[in-house]
Amino acid sequence: MAELIPAAEIPEDVALVKQRFSIVGNSPLLIRALSRAITVAPIDLSVLIGGESGSGKEFFPKIIHQFGARKHKKYIAVNCGAIPEGTIDSELFGHEKGAFTGAVSSRKGYFEEADGGTIFLDEVAELPLTTQARLLRVLESGEFIKVGSSTVQKTDIRVVAATNVDLLEAVRKGKFREDLYYRLSTIKIDVPNLHDRGDDILLLARKFASDFARKYVTSPVSFSEGASRALLLYRWPGNVRQLKNVVDQLALFHAGEEISRDDVLDILPIDHSPLSTPARRQVNAPDPEAERQMLWQLVLSLKSEVEQLRDAVKGTGQHSSRRADSMSNVTSLIRYPESDLLSPARPVSLEEAEKSAIADALARNNGNKKLTAEELNISLRTLYRKIQDLNIE
Repeated sequence: MAELIPAAEIPEDVALVKQRFSIVGNSPLLIRALSRAITVAPIDLSVLIGGESGSGKEFFPKIIHQFGARKHKKYIAVNCGAIPEGTIDSELFGHEKGAFTGAVSSRKGYFEEADGGTIFLDEVAELPLTTQARLLRVLESGEFIKVGSSTVQKTDIRVVAATNVDLLEAVRKGKFREDLYYRLSTIKIDVPNLHDRGDDILLLARKFASDFARKYVTSPVSFSEGASRALLLYRWPGNVRQLKNVVDQLALFHAGEEISRDDVLDILPIDHSPLSTPARRQVNAPDPEAERQMLWQLVLSLKSEVEQLRDAVKGTGQHSSRRADSMSNVTSLIRYPESDLLSPARPVSLEEAEKSAIADALARNNGNKKLTAEELNISLRTLYRKIQDLNIE
């Protein structure tokens, strides 16, 4: 887990930005991204901001605008993915009266409105190729033409763009202009994903919980060690936005309580978690039916090994030390009556197989249920349930 930078070691200008924009977090990746934004702000270059959806990309164009020479001019943010393809040119560059059906009067576009200031193009990869050509002309010469007009107009504007897709891959697929990519990415800032920011997750969780309690006048919640670990291990595909949603739910339904690991797992959308397998085992509560199948497959596999060994013993009639060692290896994994090893296999029910597998795992781990659950690749909550349902002592 990434370590945080001590507050005393954070550069003064970065600390100021964090305070002004209410940015929470001390991870090295976040501090580096903020430092790049502050450094490039006074230099009038185009900037491309990359990062997953919900990671906080929208803060960076505001920082660049506020710390640049254009801070007293207009700042306009445009979500390119939310504007229909048929009207995007009109929205960005304006149109003349009668340019198309419904154009009852002339209209200024964002590039004209923000003249002298900064325009933030979010989800820039969603722009149609024809609009990309118009944007390239603005970046190269500051010129644009309204829809339905033949008059070239000039604008003095700084463009900051953001995307959550790999633009180079989009270039290779012919969905994004290569020349526009290099124009936009004069300076590139990568905003870290939440799961790469280490203990920032806990800082944000506590802040969101505190904000919720203050806003809705409820008793604040706290997070147990298990809950904190679950939050840290989850991969957060929705980033900061998703974390806030989860914490708001916890703060609402568990007001005044200490949040447990199970409380967190009950809310996390585990079916869509992109966790790696080791982390998934620790955080997500597996599907009960899937667990039963897993245990059944485990028992069948071990049973097959026992039967193969039994056949080998019957075929050779030997009772060597090697046979004894093999027996020990197999029977240490699953309880099987000694009389059954040298006799025709009797049918084993799923319930018996589960009970045997769990009981032996408990014995191997000296009754430690946490270690047993990890060995069987099931949740601790499921292990307790099965111990009770199967009457395992």
